Amino acid sequence: MTKDQVEAILENVRSWPRQDREELAEAALEIQARRNGVYAITAEERTAIMRAQEAPFATEDEVEAFWKARGIG
Repeated sequence: MTKDQVEAILENVRSWPRQDREELAEAALEIQARRNGVYAITAEERTAIMRAQEAPFATEDEVEAFWKARGIG
Protein backbone atom coordinates (compact mmCIF):
# COMPACT_ATOMS: atom_id res chain seq x y z
CA MET A 1 0.00 0.00 0.00
CA THR A 2 1.43 3.35 -1.00
CA LYS A 3 1.64 6.41 1.19
CA ASP A 4 -0.99 8.10 -1.00
CA GLN A 5 -3.37 5.17 -0.50
CA VAL A 6 -2.89 5.35 3.25
CA GLU A 7 -3.57 9.08 3.22
CA ALA A 8 -6.76 8.54 1.18
CA ILE A 9 -8.03 5.93 3.64
CA LEU A 10 -7.26 8.14 6.62
CA GLU A 11 -9.15 10.98 4.99
CA ASN A 12 -12.19 8.71 4.58
CA VAL A 13 -11.95 7.56 8.19
CA ARG A 14 -12.86 11.06 9.36
CA SER A 15 -16.40 10.51 8.04
CA TRP A 16 -16.85 7.10 9.67
CA PRO A 17 -19.14 6.65 12.69
CA ARG A 18 -17.42 6.97 16.06
CA GLN A 19 -17.66 3.24 16.81
CA ASP A 20 -15.87 2.37 13.56
CA ARG A 21 -13.13 4.94 14.23
CA GLU A 22 -12.63 3.49 17.73
CA GLU A 23 -12.37 -0.02 16.29
CA LEU A 24 -9.74 1.15 13.82
CA ALA A 25 -7.84 2.96 16.57
CA GLU A 26 -7.79 -0.20 18.69
CA ALA A 27 -6.41 -2.23 15.82
CA ALA A 28 -3.79 0.43 15.11
CA LEU A 29 -2.74 0.48 18.79
CA GLU A 30 -2.32 -3.30 18.76
CA ILE A 31 -0.14 -3.12 15.66
CA GLN A 32 1.93 -0.30 17.15
CA ALA A 33 2.37 -2.25 20.39
CA ARG A 34 3.55 -5.29 18.43
CA ARG A 35 6.02 -3.12 16.53
CA ASN A 36 7.58 -1.42 19.54
CA GLY A 37 6.88 -3.91 22.33
CA VAL A 38 4.74 -1.53 24.41
CA TYR A 39 1.04 -2.13 24.91
CA ALA A 40 -1.25 0.77 25.79
CA ILE A 41 -4.36 -0.47 27.55
CA THR A 42 -7.75 0.78 26.50
CA ALA A 43 -10.13 2.64 28.78
CA GLU A 44 -12.29 -0.49 28.90
CA GLU A 45 -9.33 -2.63 30.00
CA ARG A 46 -8.32 -0.04 32.59
CA THR A 47 -11.86 -0.11 34.03
CA ALA A 48 -11.82 -3.92 34.18
CA ILE A 49 -8.49 -3.88 36.02
CA MET A 50 -9.75 -1.31 38.52
CA ARG A 51 -12.88 -3.38 39.19
CA ALA A 52 -10.78 -6.48 39.72
CA GLN A 53 -8.52 -4.64 42.16
CA GLU A 54 -11.54 -3.50 44.16
CA ALA A 55 -12.98 -7.02 44.37
CA PRO A 56 -12.83 -8.57 47.83
CA PHE A 57 -10.11 -11.10 48.54
CA ALA A 58 -10.39 -14.00 50.93
CA THR A 59 -8.65 -13.56 54.27
CA GLU A 60 -6.05 -16.09 55.42
CA ASP A 61 -8.61 -17.50 57.88
CA GLU A 62 -11.17 -17.94 55.08
CA VAL A 63 -8.62 -19.71 52.89
CA GLU A 64 -7.60 -21.96 55.76
CA ALA A 65 -11.24 -22.80 56.52
CA PHE A 66 -11.86 -23.54 52.83
CA TRP A 67 -9.06 -26.11 52.69
CA LYS A 68 -9.89 -27.53 56.11
CA ALA A 69 -13.52 -28.11 55.04
CA ARG A 70 -12.17 -30.17 52.15
CA GLY A 71 -9.84 -32.24 54.31
CA ILE A 72 -6.71 -30.48 53.18
CA GLY A 73 -4.57 -28.65 55.67
